[in-house]
Amino acid sequence: PGMAYRCNYDHDWTMQYVSDGCLNLTGYTPENLIYNKDKSYNDLITPEYRQTLWKEWKRIIDEKLPFKYEYEITTAQGERKWVLEMGQATYNEEGEVEALEGIILDISDRKEIENNLKFISEHDTWTGLYNRRYLENLLAREAQTESTDKRALIGINLSPIQSLSMTYGFHYAQEVVKKVALSLNKYCNDKCQLYNTYENRFIFYIKDYINKSELTVFCENIINTLESVLVIERTGGGIGVVEIDEYNKYDIEQLLRNLLIASEKAINLYDTRFGLCFFNVDMEAQIMREEKIKLELAEIEADDNYDGIFLHFQPILDLKSNKITEFEALVRINSNKLGILMPAEFIPIAEETKLIIPLGKKTFIQAFKFLNKLKENGYDTISVSINISVLQLIRDDFIKDLFQLMEEMQVNPANIILEITESMFASDYYEINWILGILKDSGIKIAIDDFGTGYSSLSRERELNVNIIKIDKYFSDKLLIFKDKEPITGDIISMAHKMGHSVVAEGVEHEEQRQYFENKGCDKLQGFLISEPLDKEAAIEFLKNNEDINRSKSM
Repeated sequence: PGMAYRCNYDHDWTMQYVSDGCLNLTGYTPENLIYNKDKSYNDLITPEYRQTLWKEWKRIIDEKLPFKYEYEITTAQGERKWVLEMGQATYNEEGEVEALEGIILDISDRKEIENNLKFISEHDTWTGLYNRRYLENLLAREAQTESTDKRALIGINLSPIQSLSMTYGFHYAQEVVKKVALSLNKYCNDKCQLYNTYENRFIFYIKDYINKSELTVFCENIINTLESVLVIERTGGGIGVVEIDEYNKYDIEQLLRNLLIASEKAINLYDTRFGLCFFNVDMEAQIMREEKIKLELAEIEADDNYDGIFLHFQPILDLKSNKITEFEALVRINSNKLGILMPAEFIPIAEETKLIIPLGKKTFIQAFKFLNKLKENGYDTISVSINISVLQLIRDDFIKDLFQLMEEMQVNPANIILEITESMFASDYYEINWILGILKDSGIKIAIDDFGTGYSSLSRERELNVNIIKIDKYFSDKLLIFKDKEPITGDIISMAHKMGHSVVAEGVEHEEQRQYFENKGCDKLQGFLISEPLDKEAAIEFLKNNEDINRSKSM
């Protein structure tokens, strides 16, 4: 539908002539509009377009160009319609505008399709929030404007929700994401908008805040909301923050990449479901290093002949006999590209990528070789303690593969200690304890590493299938501060003994720590006071040079 027209060049667009299509288009007859009898055409144009339309016609006339413009009108029935006006000015002999002539077409159907496509291109279809494309365009536009307002991006990384898809299905996980979006939306106002930028990720765009402390408080409120909303799912995430300044505002892709780096870093913070991390320049270098470590670990899995893994062995002293009775195997990686990698750097990455499985197998092989080396040198009563991850322990074939490797390498289970962390019991207490029971029954000893910093408690230790409690270095260090006023460590030793467990104190570096543990009846000590971690040759030499070492009678 549409109409042809001829009108005056005035602010009422006074109609001299309109065609019969006027009724269908506007709801008014030509007689209603001609010479503004009942309505001027300007009255039909929705108010937000009136000034713009006048300026556009003026520009067209000044430049002697044809006119083409889309805008909205309100019909006699109160309906808003999109129209496309195409026209031109006619001039008298003096070159003055005599009238405007053209056609006005109803484009509402086309406009609805365009708006739907525009909505789809700018919004996340599941949550209805603006998407990454819209945010990128907005940031690019605002980067070109001068503003003194402080601006920041707050990224909410809920990628751990992905695990819900595997457990409960994709639809359930998406419903959880939608629930989160609704809860976060309550923080939105004219200075704070929420965007769904990627699967299980949201971004708040904050404007005109006061300082970093205000951002921190805002993030803490978000974390409280997320913990409440996801209380049943028990899943976590990370909150990353990037402050926008004059130097980084133009590179939108880098801004969003930095935000992702910060939020990923926050996910990996320990002892919290939802970590918070502000981006800094050192973080990017660290992330790049972590990516290189992932490649190194992948090489370990792919190459059976990879020779970059090696072990150091830290002696553990028995206080009653004053003899070395065991070593803890500490894995290292010697990378051609990255140098020597320590466990604190690569173990979390290995667990995250599941590459701890092939790494663990190679660690067992080297530890067992060292046990055989000890046996060859007459030290067949000394044990080796090997750290294992929950991912290794709960693998279906772990026990079978371990027993098979022990048999192939002719290793006595009585010489093996498996070290686990307290936090391992948070995964599935009963399943893990059952597995430990099988290992313990075979003759392997089980030690809880870093006791006192994780999940378990002394009240539950009686139920656990463990032999040894290793007191974390934290408690050893506290002895130097609190001296005899520090009663907790002594209580741990006493209660562990009542439950039939042996106790090893870790991180012992000073003689006064040794004296304290000896006075409290601690069984064994480990730390730099005894010896630093040694390579296998140095470890054997250490035993040979120690007069109190208990060699086997077969020597």
